[in-house]
Order: sequence, then C-alpha cells, then structure tokens
Amino acid sequence: MALMDHAPSRRLPLPEFVAMLAFLFATVAFSIDAMLPALPEIAAELTPDDVNRAQLILTSFMAGMGLGTLFAGPISDAVGRKPAMAAGFVIYLTAAAAALFADTLELLLLARFVQGVGAAGPRIVGTALVRDLYEGREMARITSFVMMVFMIVPAMAPSLGQVFIWLGGWHGVFVGFLLFGATGFLWFQTRQAETLPPARRRPLRLVPLWEGVREVLSDREVVLCIVVIALGFGQMFALLSSAQQLFGETYGHAATFPLWFAGMAVLSASGTVINARLVMRVGMRRIARTAYAAQVVSSVLFLTLLLSDMLPGPLRFPVFFLWAVGVFTMAGLTFGNLNALAMSRKGHIAGMTASVVSALSTLGAVMLAAPVGLAYAGTAVPVAAATLGCSALAWAIMGLMQRR
Repeated sequence: MALMDHAPSRRLPLPEFVAMLAFLFATVAFSIDAMLPALPEIAAELTPDDVNRAQLILTSFMAGMGLGTLFAGPISDAVGRKPAMAAGFVIYLTAAAAALFADTLELLLLARFVQGVGAAGPRIVGTALVRDLYEGREMARITSFVMMVFMIVPAMAPSLGQVFIWLGGWHGVFVGFLLFGATGFLWFQTRQAETLPPARRRPLRLVPLWEGVREVLSDREVVLCIVVIALGFGQMFALLSSAQQLFGETYGHAATFPLWFAGMAVLSASGTVINARLVMRVGMRRIARTAYAAQVVSSVLFLTLLLSDMLPGPLRFPVFFLWAVGVFTMAGLTFGNLNALAMSRKGHIAGMTASVVSALSTLGAVMLAAPVGLAYAGTAVPVAAATLGCSALAWAIMGLMQRR
C-alpha cells in the first residue's frame, strides 16, 4: 500500500475502509433521494396551495451543504478529522430530529438547511481521510472503489424512503436519516483512528483562509471549472427536484417511481465506467465537452418533441426516461474530470480548493435548479429547456478552456 509516512500505524483493513467511506459519502445521496417519495405527502399537508414549494425541501438541503463545505475542510485541517466529522454528524442528527416535529414548511426547510450544513462533514472530511492515508495511483484506486459502492445508494434510496413512509408517514423518512446517520457516526468514531497528527494541523486564522480563497478564485481556469460544474450539477438537480412529479403526475408512474428511479440510477452509472476507460487516452477536457455536446443534441430533440406534441402516447414516457438517463450519465462523464482539472492546478492548497470548488458549484447549482423546479406546470418543458441552456453554455466554456 502507498500508505503515507505521516499516517497513523493503526488503520482499517482496506475492504472495511472502503465500505465505511462509501457509507459516509452515501449520507448525502440518501438525504436527498430518500425524500423524493415523501414530497407529494408533504406538499398535501404543509403547502396544499402551492405543491411545487415542496421541492424546496431538496434545494434547502443542498444550499446548507454548499455553505457547510466552505468551512468543513479548513476546520478539519485545524482540529483534526475526527472532531470535524463528529461535529458534522451532531449537526446532521440534531437537525433530522428537529424535522420530526416540524409542523410548517418553513420550519421543515430550516431543519433541512441545517441538516445540509452537517452533511458537509462526511462529504469533505471523508475525502481528506483518503488524502491523509494514500497518495498517487493508490489514492485514485481507493476513490474508485468507494465510488463503485456509492453508486448503489441513489438506486436504493427512494425505495428505502418509501419503506419508512409506509411505517410512519413522511416523518418516518427522518427516522431513517437518524438511523443512517447514527450508524455512520458510530462506525467512524469507534473504528477509524485520527489521520491528521497535531504537528500537521493548520491554525484556523482568518487571514490565511482569505488568502487561500483569493488564490483559488484568482485562477481563471479554476473559476471556469466551478462555473461548468455548477451548470452541470444545476441541470441534474433541476431534474432530480421535479422527478417525483414528472414520473408520478406527468407520466403516471407514481406507484412504481422508486423502481424506475433505481433503473435510471443503475443505467446512468455507465458514465463513470466509460470515463474510467477513456480518460487516459482521450483526455478530461475532450470527454467533458463531448458529453455536453451530446446533451445539447438530445435536449434539442426532446424539447422539440415536447413542444410539437409529435410523440404518440405510448412513446412519451420511454423517450422521457431515456433522456433523463442521459442527463445523469452526463454527470458521470464530467464531474470527476472537472474536479480533477480544478484540483490539478492547486495541489499545494488542495483542501481549500476542494472546499471552494464544492461550495460555490453547489450553491450555484441550487440557484439554477430552484426556479426551474418551481416552474413545473405538468410537463417536462421547463427542465428540458434548462438542461439545454446549461449544457450549451457549459459546452461553450469548455471550448474556451480547451483553446487556453
């Protein structure tokens, strides 16, 4: 193993380490996707006059996580990985418990925002753990293993969420979050040793932090990567926000939504596999730009069919489903490459770069996705138009980056 010489002597067996990290990262995916089956019930109970507002339960979580990721990395660099992870889980679990007793949409949105802030801990600190213990190709290998396990969660999350809804109504989903979060917290705290010794910690001072942020944002290519990630993530999250309504109301598959969503997640995982096979030969920029070009073409065709009403009834759902699979496949072909491009230029401040890129791209995606979700009016036109616009702009920016 390429275990770094500053890492602690006690470390987990590789299979357990990979499984634990995948479970920690899955906290984020589970916290989003498991909510999808609960949205109709929440809308009917808390916001019956404007059911689209229930989608804000997803965007408020993402907004909180975007804010939290800006601070999670520097805090873990200052106090250590275990205290930072513990703080994140305590915030996450406290907010999930508060959501159990929320009786208005506003209180539920506040609880979800705080829950997102807490989820930034597992997301960012988990990445730092791999960086502490492994380097080079071994680090890439571990990350690949984690992502392979992690891809299972989006496929299973709506079905698991549906089980908790059957047992306890929409409040039952938050019982699931408590169980999920407590399991990850206890697993990490009891099994994983601290990976950042005191000698390597960096004081949490405002001036060095601001200098790091300024250095990241002064690099034009890193800023362009952030914008493209936000555009890609924004169109994907806009589709995710409207998924329950599109599958259930527009295309009449409410009862089988968790199964269709699982199929979509499994099929779209091919993007990660294709990227892993081609990236060394083709290059990160070319793969990402080609993926956005393909998304532009598919969205033009899909939007044309929607607006012209040319599709016969039996073909409407299959065409929508294939287009939606394409949107999520695009993520597997772009996000890893774009993050790697941004990080490759800032290796000396990798933690700060990861926090800034993640925070700004997530917040940007929320700003794009929220109004698209609220514009839902019974058809897929708003999300298809937004996907076309975001992909076209991302394609153009990637062209600029290639020329530079």
